[in-house]
Amino acid sequence: MIPRDEPRFRTLLPLNSRDYRLLFATVGIEMFGTGMWTIVMVFQVLALNDSPLALSAVATGMSLGLFAFSVLGGVVADRFSKRRIMITVHGCTAALMTAIAVLSLTGSIELWHVGVASFAMGAGSAFFYPAYSAYLPQVLPPEQLLAANGLEGALRPSMAQGLGPALGGIIVGAFFPAIGATIVAASYVAAFLLTLFLSHRDENTGSHSAERTSVWGDLKTGVKYVARTRWLLWTLIFGSSLALIIQGPIEVLLPFLTRERFEDAEATFGLLLAAYGVGGAVGSLVVSSIRLPRRYLTFMILCWGGGTLPLIVIGLADQLVLMLAALFLVGAATGAGVVIWGTLLQRLVPHEMIGRVASLDFFVSIAFMPVSIAIAGPLSLVVPIETIFFVAGIIPTVLALIALVAGRMRSTELQRPLDT
Repeated sequence: MIPRDEPRFRTLLPLNSRDYRLLFATVGIEMFGTGMWTIVMVFQVLALNDSPLALSAVATGMSLGLFAFSVLGGVVADRFSKRRIMITVHGCTAALMTAIAVLSLTGSIELWHVGVASFAMGAGSAFFYPAYSAYLPQVLPPEQLLAANGLEGALRPSMAQGLGPALGGIIVGAFFPAIGATIVAASYVAAFLLTLFLSHRDENTGSHSAERTSVWGDLKTGVKYVARTRWLLWTLIFGSSLALIIQGPIEVLLPFLTRERFEDAEATFGLLLAAYGVGGAVGSLVVSSIRLPRRYLTFMILCWGGGTLPLIVIGLADQLVLMLAALFLVGAATGAGVVIWGTLLQRLVPHEMIGRVASLDFFVSIAFMPVSIAIAGPLSLVVPIETIFFVAGIIPTVLALIALVAGRMRSTELQRPLDT
């Protein structure tokens, strides 16, 4: 017989909270809308200007919006009501996407309209997710944060990379981009309405601190906190290095490797990315269903560092089954580490600092991803792609061991035990 305090489905415990159910639904709908927008945006741009240059410029808008406001979003989350920030973001995005849908339906839409919408969606995410990360510990007890982050980790690839783009492709293919834009607008309206029902948990927090300090002062305080907190600093250093090492090979070089080895390169590449996404969802759910490991930092760093070892298989093996299994394992290890990382930010970082730390993590990760993508192509001209994957599989493991020692992870685990 299972005791009351040891539930059979630990992953589902957060759903007992009304506010978390609202948050979970809001995030799921928002991810679905964002995923569909990636498809709608492509075909709307092609309908207006059938040019790779135009598509590249508009598609970059979302990343630019995210990058431009990622740090400011964390400062705002720590200064003001998280609930109001989430309501404002979804309300503004819903209004903007409704305008885009109307313009598209009436045939009045222009290319710059689509570019502005993409930029605004990226900027909205930069404000929404630090506020969400800081609001979640107010909704759930500490022991349920791991499960909540695991649910979100599984939801993201399912909606943003799966259902949203798939349904977007079907709708745009059967009708035209305006119908897809209408559904995107409707999804954000629904997300906005759901956030209105969140409890007023922090309506008065941050207002006094906003009078005492400046935005620049808050930002400096957040940077100083990260710099003097060794486990946090070295995790960010290692995480950014990991993004720099593996992002480019997976996104840029894997398609070329697939084309060399398989006849149906496009479908095969899609399967490989799907395996990576499914692995991330499975890894997130598995970790969220157990207790937080006693050696939580060690487990997280080794998930990320050791989890890249299967990339060696990508470089050496030309069997599709082995490549699918390798990317599934990489995705699972990455997803598991991300779930623990999000949980530790919410449990080890002071509540008044969570937004800034989350946004700094966001900023560092985003900064290195395009660098990795940019250098992967030129590097492949002088180094064989197989060798690049081999090295990308090994180096993170070495860096993980360095981070464990330099960050004094073991000392933090002993001083601040969690769920023991």
